[in-house]
Amino acid sequence: MAKRSFKEDILEAGLRVMLRKGYAAASVRDVVAEAGVPQGSFTNHFRSKEAFSRDVLDLYFQHVRDLVSLALDDESLKPRQRLQRYLHIITGRLESDDFKRGCLIGDFSLEAAPVSEMLRARLSEIFLEWRDRFADCIREAQSSGEIDATFTPEDLADFLLSSWEGAIMRMKVERSSVALERFQKIAFATVFKGCT
Repeated sequence: MAKRSFKEDILEAGLRVMLRKGYAAASVRDVVAEAGVPQGSFTNHFRSKEAFSRDVLDLYFQHVRDLVSLALDDESLKPRQRLQRYLHIITGRLESDDFKRGCLIGDFSLEAAPVSEMLRARLSEIFLEWRDRFADCIREAQSSGEIDATFTPEDLADFLLSSWEGAIMRMKVERSSVALERFQKIAFATVFKGCT
């Protein structure tokens, strides 16, 4: 009889630990304790903390993809409203955690990208994929005259993601939604202002 694999348990536990502690402070010991498995189970599945962290990042990004799809694929809303819906969904998720955790992609960008070329390269790929989903929605909004076309959809999507990540960082410091609400209010009254 084959031994049960603890790989998924370890990844889920790693995600919880890294959201709480960050990349540098999360140890293998913390992760296996959270998963309730022997330390040897970690080394059976992952060759290093760096490789494990890439898999945790991919697990987290799949969750982000699902939330992006939930908002941006909702064709009952106009494209501009879909962008706003995504930010509202994320704000609600962050609020449900009392604003104690942020975005693992942003956290890893600050902590892991300077020390791991593997994670920096993966984060770069993630940002491009993430940006492209928003750029498609912005392009649709520009085509219908909902959003001004002065800037390319890619530039606007980059601005949206970079500014939103900054607002999440402030939210974590302030432990409130003020920075998130300020960003949404200003961005949708200026850069993403409706044209029609």
